[in-house]
Amino acid sequence: MKNNKVVLAFSGGLDTSYCAKYLSIEKDLEVHSAIVNTGGFSKDELAGIEKKAVNLGVASHVTLEKTSEYYDNIIKYLIYGNVLKNNTYPLSVSAERIYQAIALAEYANKIGASAIAHGSTGAGNDQVRFDLVFQLLAPELEIITPIRDMSLSRKEEIDYLAQHGLALEWQKAQYSINKGLWGTSVGGAETLTSHLALPEESYPSQVEKTSTEVIALQFEKGEIKGINGDKVDPVTAIQKLEGIANKYGIGRDIHVGDTIIGIKGRVGFEAAAASIIIKAHHLLEKHTLSKWQLHWKEQLASWYGMFIHEAQYFEPVMRNIEKFLEDTQTNVTGTVTVELHPYRFIVQGIESKYDLMKSGFGDYGEKNNNWSGEDVKGFIKIMANPMKIYKHVNDKA
Repeated sequence: MKNNKVVLAFSGGLDTSYCAKYLSIEKDLEVHSAIVNTGGFSKDELAGIEKKAVNLGVASHVTLEKTSEYYDNIIKYLIYGNVLKNNTYPLSVSAERIYQAIALAEYANKIGASAIAHGSTGAGNDQVRFDLVFQLLAPELEIITPIRDMSLSRKEEIDYLAQHGLALEWQKAQYSINKGLWGTSVGGAETLTSHLALPEESYPSQVEKTSTEVIALQFEKGEIKGINGDKVDPVTAIQKLEGIANKYGIGRDIHVGDTIIGIKGRVGFEAAAASIIIKAHHLLEKHTLSKWQLHWKEQLASWYGMFIHEAQYFEPVMRNIEKFLEDTQTNVTGTVTVELHPYRFIVQGIESKYDLMKSGFGDYGEKNNNWSGEDVKGFIKIMANPMKIYKHVNDKA
């Protein structure tokens, strides 16, 4: 190594707290911790994380603010594509890891570090996401991963920190929480099984409201730009909606999927704003896009989400898909009303000047204004021709 300076991806959680101490004591490295804020932390929370880092003895600590970039370069397209991995998960952590890794690589290069470290295990997806981006953007840096290399359990990490005067409550440290703009993941002993549910207290947001509430979401060209008539930027809208809806316990679920390394994985999450925005946006699209726009969007958006999940953000085809998705949003403008209940929500309907239901051509199942009964008979007859021909030829054969 050209020097003993290492940048540590630091969240203040158990794994990265262990890494801070281990790298300093066992490896005699000068640890510079950095947290990348992708919209999941308040100023007070960031101050608390900095205090933790200082107490762990790091040489320096910095907060790298990337929320707006994260939205503009990834979240926006996940909304355009209504992306839900396995029809469930809004890629809360999958997406933010990309921008965290980019920011960390840039920072490590900036301060002239020789190495970069993270607290990922050897059994998850994050190790691939971090390492891949680091190899692309900072190929000369050594990548150090203590948790992965030593296959440590959470109990072993807690015991090590206790030996060095940092006692942690097991009850508080038993759940792994990753918080960001697009949702919060929750991992624990229950998610290592195939049948146990996460307990209520494991979720960071607790249910506080039980009365029904109706909210109106304003979209402009596919982006959320207002709530209940108050115009705001998309990041603020997401954060504001999260603050309203997570008090109902909305957006909780457990995602089961295939990891990048080939094993099945299970993780809990809460993503109130993401869950509502995706469903509201999708309904608005159903009213404003053509049949084939919807069809091809669904195909490409599925690939886009899969590539984000699989750490393929820098694959050139991703920029092509983004251009397609953005082009489809020209008329996706209007207001969507949503009714909030404890643990669930109902997307009620939309209002838009681009609503294709208001064409005046006809009312589904009731009235045809621009064609006659005879027109329909001829249409059906011609439409049936290919199937008639196939049946005729094969029946004879």
